[in-house]
Amino acid sequence: MSLQFINAADLVGHWINGQADAGAGTRRSEVFNPAQGRVARHVALASRGDVDRAVAAARAAFPDWGGAAPQRRARVMFKFRDLVEQYSGDLARLLSAEHGKTLPDALGEVQRGLEVIEFACGIPQLLKGQHSHGIGGGIDHWSQRMPLGVTAGITPFNFPFMVPMWMAPMALACGNTFVLKPSERDPSPSMLAAELLREAGLPAGAFSVVQGDKEAVDALLEHPDVQAVSFVGSTPIAKYIQQTGIAHGKRVQALGGAKNHMVVMPDADLDGAADALIGAAYGSAGERCMAISVAVAVGSCADELVARVVERAKKLKVGAGDAANVEMGPLVTAVHRVRVASYIAAGVQEGATLVLDGREGLTGELAAGFFINPTLFDNVSPEMSIYREEIFGPVLCVVRVPTFAAAVELINRHSFANGVACFTRDGGTAQAFVQKIEVGMIGINVPIPVPMAWHSFGGWKASLFGDHHIYGEEGVRFYTRYKSIMQRWPGSESKGPEFVMPVNK
Repeated sequence: MSLQFINAADLVGHWINGQADAGAGTRRSEVFNPAQGRVARHVALASRGDVDRAVAAARAAFPDWGGAAPQRRARVMFKFRDLVEQYSGDLARLLSAEHGKTLPDALGEVQRGLEVIEFACGIPQLLKGQHSHGIGGGIDHWSQRMPLGVTAGITPFNFPFMVPMWMAPMALACGNTFVLKPSERDPSPSMLAAELLREAGLPAGAFSVVQGDKEAVDALLEHPDVQAVSFVGSTPIAKYIQQTGIAHGKRVQALGGAKNHMVVMPDADLDGAADALIGAAYGSAGERCMAISVAVAVGSCADELVARVVERAKKLKVGAGDAANVEMGPLVTAVHRVRVASYIAAGVQEGATLVLDGREGLTGELAAGFFINPTLFDNVSPEMSIYREEIFGPVLCVVRVPTFAAAVELINRHSFANGVACFTRDGGTAQAFVQKIEVGMIGINVPIPVPMAWHSFGGWKASLFGDHHIYGEEGVRFYTRYKSIMQRWPGSESKGPEFVMPVNK
């Protein structure tokens, strides 16, 4: 594998018509090594002309790719799957270097993306329609799912490989072509994915990458040849993507922000709950849309739960993602570090109890990079900004409630409804939680309930804009249109002009 995209003077460009492309524009953005706090390389920012070229290549590739037998498309996905497994270490190192997450976490991200590719390999079965013989007057009836054409994905910095894989394999396997606009903060994993897709036999133009910012996003949303747009990111941008895309006649799925709660009942295994909170709140420095950012301590368990979380959080090893035994890496940029630190200051001002202050203890390499240590607030109340808003950092808030009913009411009042968990030993409590909670993804003694590839991912309320969750069978529905066909041949019960619906009697 040539990795040609990193050979041009530390500039990451685009991938258009099957090859690396430096772009026609001159705008550039810095890509940081967040553990070291320094610029590692630059990335080109696409002009509208660059986007137009990528879409034109995708449109030109669509007739042959969309018309290919599903088995042929599946074989490309099978080869792509093998290549991703072969180059999983390279992908993990790229995304760890640009995002900051630990190498084991990065390898886990690659694995979860790989699982969607594996699901897409079954596209011949997934695209099967239904057939009805003899519905009336010698007519047979069947259905097909047809590709849309040129589709696009706009993806976030926190999962620079996995989230594009939520979209592109499903879109491509269904027969569409795909233009990806990844985050400009960690652009390299998408470029390696593009090389691997070419190596797997995907035709030139069927998959493109345009690096960029709002100019590239708007160009995709407004382009008349783009039929559908998928997005994962913050809620304000998700709203903008949906409204702008729909205004330009596009199908849109836009996954927004989160404020995920974990309810801990008095009967729960508190050691297990504390371990779950540590991994779910501080893993990947809290930069996950499924991170647990609120622990809801019910009844008498609060003091003991907080003590156990504090004990474990103090032992976390924080450092560069590629260092041995590191459990939590840096935040992605200096700007984001300032934002997270400002939330910690706001929580203190609003009256929460700051048990662990992540702004402290940042010496040596932690002072040079974009680090925040694990932070814990107790006695948080619903009116505080640290409870209401998505922080996207290693900040865990503890809210104390007297009863299970109060916990359910608290969660159901929140505007975000992405993921939620409940830790309990009681089956009745678990069943009541599943039925009463108004959240899209639920874990019972599972802190981060991310669905497997053959199910689908998505929240409710302000966490999802659009009618479809992402990947799985919902992905097949999003990336295809339903076609209904009725057929009758001459001589099969033809009786001249008919003025009523064909029926069997």
